[in-house]
Amino acid sequence: MATTAFEPIISGAWGQPKSWTLDHYRKRGGYEALKKALDMAPAAIIDEVKKSNLRGRGGAGFPTGLKWSFVPKDSPKPKYLAVNADESEPGTFKDRYILELDPHMMLEGIAIASYALGVHTCYIYIRGEFKFPAQRTQEAINEAYKAGIFGKTVLGKDFHLDCYVVRGAGAYICGEETALLESLEGKKGWPRLKPPFPAVVGLFGSPTVVNNVETLASVPHVFSRGSDWYAKLGTDKSGGTRLVCLSGTVNRPGVYEVDMGTTITQLIFDDKYGRGMPAGRKVKAVIPGGSSAPVLGADELDVALEFEALKVKQTMAGSGGVIVMDDSSCMVRCLWRVARFYAEESCGQCTPCREGTPWQTRLLRKIEEGRGEPSDLELLSNVASSIAPYPPIGLGNTICALGDAAALPTHSFLMRYRAEFEAHIHEKRCPFGDKPWGAFGDWS
Repeated sequence: MATTAFEPIISGAWGQPKSWTLDHYRKRGGYEALKKALDMAPAAIIDEVKKSNLRGRGGAGFPTGLKWSFVPKDSPKPKYLAVNADESEPGTFKDRYILELDPHMMLEGIAIASYALGVHTCYIYIRGEFKFPAQRTQEAINEAYKAGIFGKTVLGKDFHLDCYVVRGAGAYICGEETALLESLEGKKGWPRLKPPFPAVVGLFGSPTVVNNVETLASVPHVFSRGSDWYAKLGTDKSGGTRLVCLSGTVNRPGVYEVDMGTTITQLIFDDKYGRGMPAGRKVKAVIPGGSSAPVLGADELDVALEFEALKVKQTMAGSGGVIVMDDSSCMVRCLWRVARFYAEESCGQCTPCREGTPWQTRLLRKIEEGRGEPSDLELLSNVASSIAPYPPIGLGNTICALGDAAALPTHSFLMRYRAEFEAHIHEKRCPFGDKPWGAFGDWS
């Protein structure tokens, strides 16, 4: 099966020699969009981004132009732009490719956003483990300063802009925008209560916009070919293309740029993407947007990889991490692994998350090891509901969305694969055999 032909705009240069250099980027028309934007009024730039229907690519899918418009224009305080490059959602590995293979695309987006918002200082917060992506990004920033793109002027425009790389320490919670800001300030990465929102009270108490790497890399294309062109690439409410990360039991995992109409089925089986399943294996379940997204069953995959379409299925596009599980996968075991991750990564600030995430893990281990009781399923559901009820998505009882991220998989796995959980309890064993945990340590 095939999707409608389209032009990859984010990944088009990947694989070309020296694609990460300024010289290569400029030969492809790089920074021409910035020149256009610098001739526009800041308010007009924001309006163009609104018209493009560009939505955040980091998880929530919030409209980018609308987010920019929340920044108060008359604030006497300095304004900041923080780039979220703390890519730590399990199943997601797209932003690092931008940082490694085409960082100037993101830097051009940073310059356009900064001029529109009146920002003179930008921080790129990169996950601590991303040593090579951080190195590539810093080299690109150095080139931008040398070329007069950053510094005392921006391409000759009387506008001062500084850009810095900040390395995180590997905490998943710092992917949450307010925890990221706390970390940037040198404090423990604990999420903040909202309101006030970062657009009004953000970094150092000043107005701040936090955008994802792919989001900012998309911005130059809005201005190089126009907001109408960019909007038409997508659907009514989601403009452009998007990067998705395909992993799990497929023949060709990887990062793929797709149009918004591409379905999960096409992503798995199309020769341009996953090329199907290994011989003898069938799709059993798919997580469509990183491990925090509710799981979908094999009969629910003819759905577009687009924010609104997945919302109808009571799940989310998230950060684009599509994880495929085949018919040999134990759903209890898979959920146990996911739950263990969130229990480890909880910052402990909120009681439902601090107490609930390890409680989920203990119950799932008990069921997986054949020690479960029928009442454990009701208890597991109640614990998850105490962290975040479902559906709908987004009504969690915690300060940040990590609580939702921990509870939503539990709700959805129980809802779609309850019979498998019951089989573990009735048979007092895992029907799928021994746990392959040995090579990875104790996932208790």
